[in-house]
Amino acid sequence: MRHLTVTSLLPLLVLSALPAQAQDQMVTITPEQIGQIFCIGRLGNDMSPVSGVMNDDLAALIEDAFASSNAYLDDHPGEKPPMGDGVRWSTFPDYADGCTVGDASVQDLVAYVGINYAFSDYPEANYSDTLMLLPNYPENGPPYIWRLYDILLGDGTTTREFLYAALEASAQE
Repeated sequence: MRHLTVTSLLPLLVLSALPAQAQDQMVTITPEQIGQIFCIGRLGNDMSPVSGVMNDDLAALIEDAFASSNAYLDDHPGEKPPMGDGVRWSTFPDYADGCTVGDASVQDLVAYVGINYAFSDYPEANYSDTLMLLPNYPENGPPYIWRLYDILLGDGTTTREFLYAALEASAQE
């Protein structure tokens, strides 16, 4: 019978550690990259790329607000429903021809990413909002993944507040 030595076991131990080492090296999307995805959606006037970086709670809230708004429209034909202008993704509904990612910071597992909107013909109208990101922990464990939780709008309100108000307005008869 042959005995295994430490030197013959060493390669097996190294190989068995590779998946764990690779997992520690996993690349996750950064808050700045989520800001870039957000700007791509805003400039393209198509926010579908943002749905992939949104947390489940915000996605469900948007879905509920639209469903409630559609039910309101069914009960009030001809009236503008609460979600008639869509989701309030930014402080102002006007199309900005410039969108850049500003400063990003992380405080107590909450990431904040500045979004700067610019109007080439009206630079005095430029403004900024802030994305609020929370970590999402995947089923297979760390590392966590940043996901869009809310947008802090330049007028002191938030996108979530807008959605809750739309739900409330839809419920009123």
